[in-house]
Amino acid sequence: MANPVILLASNSPRRKELLAWTGWPYQVVPAAIDESPLLDEKPDQYVLRLAESKARASNLCLTNGTIIIAADTTVACGDIILGKPSGPLEARQMLQMLKNSSHNVLTGLAVMVSDQEDISLDLCSSTVTMRDYTDEEMETYIAGGDPLDKAGAYAIQHKGFHPVIGFNDCFANVVGLPLCHLLRAMKRLKVNSLADIPSLCLQHMNYSCSIFREIV
Repeated sequence: MANPVILLASNSPRRKELLAWTGWPYQVVPAAIDESPLLDEKPDQYVLRLAESKARASNLCLTNGTIIIAADTTVACGDIILGKPSGPLEARQMLQMLKNSSHNVLTGLAVMVSDQEDISLDLCSSTVTMRDYTDEEMETYIAGGDPLDKAGAYAIQHKGFHPVIGFNDCFANVVGLPLCHLLRAMKRLKVNSLADIPSLCLQHMNYSCSIFREIV
């Protein structure tokens, strides 16, 4: 597929930044959907459902052949879904729950072509270990407002708070868009990469990835 029109169904600054690294030109059209979990819904089911819902909600009045990319990321403590906190109180509760322990970060990725019913769904999971930050550090971080638009009330890349001490698997997944999984989905649609995405991810994220070869 030569020079496709690509639409990102998200207004997340982090997803926009990550997608820009690929070199693919794209447009941003956020999808407004209800992100409330269903009764007894598991975290992996939740992110895949929301990613698909965002993609299909954006598949309206589009030029045929437009590629829609949608994603949803959540933090999971076992089967407990930690989305974006509703305010400082909930952010505090989430950060208390996460500190000095490990959890999973899950991203559901959906890629589809606007004139087709088929949709490519993928799931990426990473294990994150948080440090034993103090209450004072946590309160300073919350007061700055950064946790309020983040799943699990934290950003792994935040240089002031730096909450994470251990990490496995895909770093870009925790930021919000697993790039190698996206590259794999785009290859299925015959869309060629315009950049060496794994190398760019390693360079920008400054970490050693153990899984990109098996994905791409």
